[in-house]
Amino acid sequence: MKIQFKNAKILTMENSEIIDAHLVVDDKRIIYIGLNDESFGPFDRVIDCQKNLLMPGFKNAHAHSAMVFLRNLADDIDLEDWLNNIVFPREKHLIPSDIFHLNKIAYLEYLTSGITAIYEHYFYPEQSAKAAREFGMRTVLLGTYNPKTTSVDKLNELYRLYNDKKEDLVTYSIGFHAEYTSDEEMIARTKQALDLTHSSFFTHVSETKKEVEECLVRHQTTPLKYLISKGLYDNGGGLFHGIYLNDEEIKIAKQYNITIVSCPCSNAKLASGIAPLHRYLKEGINIALGTDGPASNNSLDMFKEMYLAATMQKLLLKTANAIPAYEILKMATVNAAKAMGLKDSDVLAVNKYADLIMIDLHAPNLKPTNDIISSLVYAGNKSNVVMTMVNGKILYEKGQFFLSESVEEIYHNAEIAKKRLEKARQK
Repeated sequence: MKIQFKNAKILTMENSEIIDAHLVVDDKRIIYIGLNDESFGPFDRVIDCQKNLLMPGFKNAHAHSAMVFLRNLADDIDLEDWLNNIVFPREKHLIPSDIFHLNKIAYLEYLTSGITAIYEHYFYPEQSAKAAREFGMRTVLLGTYNPKTTSVDKLNELYRLYNDKKEDLVTYSIGFHAEYTSDEEMIARTKQALDLTHSSFFTHVSETKKEVEECLVRHQTTPLKYLISKGLYDNGGGLFHGIYLNDEEIKIAKQYNITIVSCPCSNAKLASGIAPLHRYLKEGINIALGTDGPASNNSLDMFKEMYLAATMQKLLLKTANAIPAYEILKMATVNAAKAMGLKDSDVLAVNKYADLIMIDLHAPNLKPTNDIISSLVYAGNKSNVVMTMVNGKILYEKGQFFLSESVEEIYHNAEIAKKRLEKARQK
């Protein structure tokens, strides 16, 4: 399908410039940005943007989508208590079909928040792949070794399968939950899989002080240094959270080309701490943003993540000019795309995938127009997203979803899964 977006303001994220132009999408890709697009017609649809903003979709660089079944179930408790007494006892009852149905609830919310790609880190990744393809959501899967279900050979097979060039929406990388939930066998087998595939490696690192302190007792070193010593970051990769990295670890992160994925809403809600993003930025480390899961956030809203990422750095440094708004916007778009290996979805440019959103610049919270980029970070909210396109398909527009199944059916199937999980836990 060939779509013309005319009369738009366009922020390509190749730089901070906003231009007045038209944009043309043909099938899955952008084929033109400029003012002379008549020769690209005829068009199957013409959308008059009315000077609203087109920009790359947000990339959620850390997600546990199916955890929607835990949303609002146990709030106002610390991370360790939350994990050990609420999350883990319920997660052990998950079955593959639960992931397939529960993910789609999160996908709906991603679309309304302008999120066009997610880095999915949860059980049964093949079910996440199935859901993503059916729904139309761009997804990077984080595969994990499990002695009962996933061998090293299986990880290698899945890596080759999902990273085949014919695959548009789903790609694959390798990691695990965290140092403190991984034994020596898991670490050794993960290293084998990484060496076979040359995949990047991602995991939770230094999310709490307690995690760091207990790692020092177990291994006489900090989590990141321990994982480095095992060779897990030999191909680069990233870490989720990274609140309590010391000076040496910050230099190691830069040396090993490790992205730090910050989840400020989750970290604030669980009182885990504030990651020193200003320091990481100064050191030249790639920083991305993620929502974390809907059980610990609880919303899946990139506008909230940007706002907190910006304002908490000001509090941490006690200075109002901690990080410029444009750098925060990069964390939610191009930096996250880099972390996720989405080279064709990072910016708006000819031949890139048409993963884009439209922002309503006529909304009262964005008026009067002074600085659009600052408006997005400090004043914007998900109600300003009027359209979300993934892989050249409009999946959400003006409050309506355009999917292969109804929203009511998605809600119904997710409710069945939630009730079954709660019943299983009570037995």
